[in-house]
Amino acid sequence: MTRKLILWLPFALIALLFLAFFAGLMRPDDHVIASQMVGKPLPEFVAGPAMPGQPGAATADFSDGKPRLLNVFASWCVPCVQEIPMLLRLRAKGAEIDGIAIHDSSAELEKFLAANGNPYTRIGLDEGGKAQMAFGSAGVPETFVVDGTGKILYQHIGVVTEEDMPKLLAMLGVKP
Repeated sequence: MTRKLILWLPFALIALLFLAFFAGLMRPDDHVIASQMVGKPLPEFVAGPAMPGQPGAATADFSDGKPRLLNVFASWCVPCVQEIPMLLRLRAKGAEIDGIAIHDSSAELEKFLAANGNPYTRIGLDEGGKAQMAFGSAGVPETFVVDGTGKILYQHIGVVTEEDMPKLLAMLGVKP
């Protein structure tokens, strides 16, 4: 009797592990890392110009009384390509968008924006990712709504879609 039990024990353990993995797949945890900076002032950062003829971005740019979007992106980011048409539409409706390009180069950004369009008023090059880390961005693309005093009002993780546009425009005070 104990011999049969010993023979079936590995199968029972494997079945339990399978059930545990299956249960985890059916009820995944939320793995989105939200910024702890929402509701707080934008941290001090200076990201030099990423493109010739276009200014870089710094904290001081966000305290001029005009709310705007701060988009964290990269030329090597496939979802960022998907997002550009929506950002261009937001800009056409009156939204001001500043960009922070992370772990990138001016040459690659120039190609990326020439191929996809440039919705940005300013683009700062954050080569070491220090600015990105300072305002709590976990990846690309991410978009922050910053009020006219430099306070982060909202963080949108992932690609901006058609469904997100009304909310972003409303937060910026722009009519859809």
